[in-house]
Amino acid sequence: MATKAQARETGERLLGAFLRAGAVEVTPDILQPAGTLLDLYGEDIRARAYVTSDPLRGEMMLRPDFTVPVVEAHMAEGAEPARYCYMGEVFRRQDHRGAARASEYLQAGYEVFDRTDPVTADAEVFSLFARLLAHLRLKATIGDIGILRAAVDGIDTIAPRKAALARHIWRPRRFHRLMTRYAGLEPVPPHRAALLAGEAANGAPWIGLRGPAEMRARIDVLRQDAEAAPIPAEVVAQFDALFSLACPAHEAPARLRALAMPALDMAIDRLERRLAAMAARSIDTSDLMFEASHGRTSMEYYDGFVFTFSAADPALPPIASGGRYDALTRQLGGGREIPAVGGVIRPGVVADLEAGA
Repeated sequence: MATKAQARETGERLLGAFLRAGAVEVTPDILQPAGTLLDLYGEDIRARAYVTSDPLRGEMMLRPDFTVPVVEAHMAEGAEPARYCYMGEVFRRQDHRGAARASEYLQAGYEVFDRTDPVTADAEVFSLFARLLAHLRLKATIGDIGILRAAVDGIDTIAPRKAALARHIWRPRRFHRLMTRYAGLEPVPPHRAALLAGEAANGAPWIGLRGPAEMRARIDVLRQDAEAAPIPAEVVAQFDALFSLACPAHEAPARLRALAMPALDMAIDRLERRLAAMAARSIDTSDLMFEASHGRTSMEYYDGFVFTFSAADPALPPIASGGRYDALTRQLGGGREIPAVGGVIRPGVVADLEAGA
């Protein structure tokens, strides 16, 4: 295992490459305000964040990643367009032992904020990472959360159902349970049936944190759901086929069109343009894997292109990962937004692989 000094040396080398690519170095504070920031991470990161309390600043956390604080700073005062890079420690609790999954490790990253052509920026970030990691012969996998969101938007059903499915794209098992219920393939839970029938209260006093108006609104949504037509079984089958799709990237547009989901047309066109932009930067898209479900268990702030570089050893964490997070800039921008994409590399794991080469 690489020492801290070796990992930092590798990180500095990566940082130098990002600086030469035109990025400006930034150094977000190690101690970050928790608050709404925790809501922006996926369940996995939220569960592993180190959270503490400060008597003056309130709930704080040790930095679990760089992207959110970089976006927050950019949306508060950044110029546009902008490219940022960084290298430093992040902190995540681990639920198992093992040197491959340290609770404190280095991240080196590169972030692009640019309004011109998003697919060109996607290709820029990916090709930069591919070039820096080429000597390690890693497996590269891409996906697109935007394709999944477009599929959900295209379902012919009521808005609350679409909102619930969109919210749970990053929770595959929960998403599947919702689709099964909306398709009428499982019975309504007894407590919900009783609530809709007006039997739950039974004259008892109202208790709990939610007030009567909030609960009545929730019951109205549940009643609307109960009265809505089931999602057709063929739509459920299309989603099952979509989520299981994995193929060489150059085959992905045709395979996606074969699913006969018209709502995907614009997203597939965007994928084709992204692949062409990658090919123009010497990326062999036939040697690149596309997985439609890729990114569904990572950061919830990704809403478009996602990618990962992985080693052959399954015990190792991803060596690099990243993606597009336009919606995050909107959430942190106070009414402003800008297309943004970026990624991170683990210098310590890179150093380990280089030592074993």
